Amino acid sequence: MTLTTALSPRILRPGDIDPNWRWDKHIPALGHTAVDFERRVDHDRLRRYRLSRAKAALKNSNCGALLLFDVNNIRYVTGTKIGEWERDKMCRFSLLAADEEPFVWDFGSAAVHHREYCDWLDPDRCLAGVVGMRGTIPPSFGLMKHYAQEIYALLKKAGVADMPVGVDYAETAMFMALQEAGIKVVDGQQIMLSAREIKNVDEIHLLNQAASMVDGVYHMIWEELKPGIRENDIVAMANKMLYEMGSDDVEAINAISGERCSPHPHNFTDRLFRPGDQAFFDILQSYQGYRTCYYRTFNIGRSTPAQVDAYVKARDWLDAAIALIKPGVTTDKVAAVWPAAESYGFPNELAAFGLQFGHGLGLALHERPIISRAVSLENPMEIQTGMVFALETYCPATDGYSAARIEEEVVVTDKGCQVISLFPAEELPIANRY
Repeated sequence: MTLTTALSPRILRPGDIDPNWRWDKHIPALGHTAVDFERRVDHDRLRRYRLSRAKAALKNSNCGALLLFDVNNIRYVTGTKIGEWERDKMCRFSLLAADEEPFVWDFGSAAVHHREYCDWLDPDRCLAGVVGMRGTIPPSFGLMKHYAQEIYALLKKAGVADMPVGVDYAETAMFMALQEAGIKVVDGQQIMLSAREIKNVDEIHLLNQAASMVDGVYHMIWEELKPGIRENDIVAMANKMLYEMGSDDVEAINAISGERCSPHPHNFTDRLFRPGDQAFFDILQSYQGYRTCYYRTFNIGRSTPAQVDAYVKARDWLDAAIALIKPGVTTDKVAAVWPAAESYGFPNELAAFGLQFGHGLGLALHERPIISRAVSLENPMEIQTGMVFALETYCPATDGYSAARIEEEVVVTDKGCQVISLFPAEELPIANRY
């Protein structure tokens, strides 16, 4: 590969495979720093790739523009982020019209910051703006009407004012303001999700680095699990360790133990761990925006045959799914190897949704593909090289309260997949064995 090829801002189409990725090599965990003696994450290449994917997905749709309020989509298109604080505020938005460069409206002085530090953006397209902030600024104040009219003017200038505009999500009053301004609003989230399906080399490196951080946290958990420690103690220690390792957002840590394991409650309490407990954890955090979803199950001191049996079944279901992952396989084939909901105590697949589950990972926790018996059997999608997703299984034990939960993150290669969640889980780990 020549230097020109390696650094080229070639526009990639949806479905293109990143020419810089070597699928025959093990995926490296490159560390947190930039160095002059290795080619690590190339953020300029990352931003070019993501914007090219969004532009191509827009061009292949029937829309003339994308109006984005989802902070993950804004980051994907513009490379801007103003901290975890932004995630639920509904205060930022971005416009990608035709083949033009994006506009981003940001909260107060953040727009000034972008003009000074984000030299990949046109400074004249970094604007201050805010709409409703989840309704706390009432529509009667007029900001939504003002920005809807401004957006319409920009659409007209770009020559796409007569075409539908894809909006990912917005406040109800903002939808109304856009329609009153003469804009035909349609679903833009599907367009953006199609753009984000295939990861480039830099996204894969960041996802792998995020997973390597969780590897370390699970070793700490394995050492700390003992009577006298509470679920929330583990959550606190894991948060501290992740932020010290460079996490930019610890979204959630599930810590479930003992009689709380079945049914799965998806939260943590101040329950004390007890000898013989089965306990499982899920660590959801991000490194430079790229997320993990990574379950592990442990027993404390000892285990019972019922607990081991539940673990073996969950592991077998997971391994059967991993064995199928390769380009061209459809998600219904993967979901079909998992047990029907009724076989482990649920009335239907929706009641058990998320227990035998696959979901894409990227800037968001849930991207494409979604793999579930509730969805995939009748609405399959094709697995493609460059997808990154998590596969998770759950099995309640016959004792009526224990359960096993295991999850692996996989990168789809040109021939199969590589697992990047590496803390040992082939057999049930026993912490502080008696």
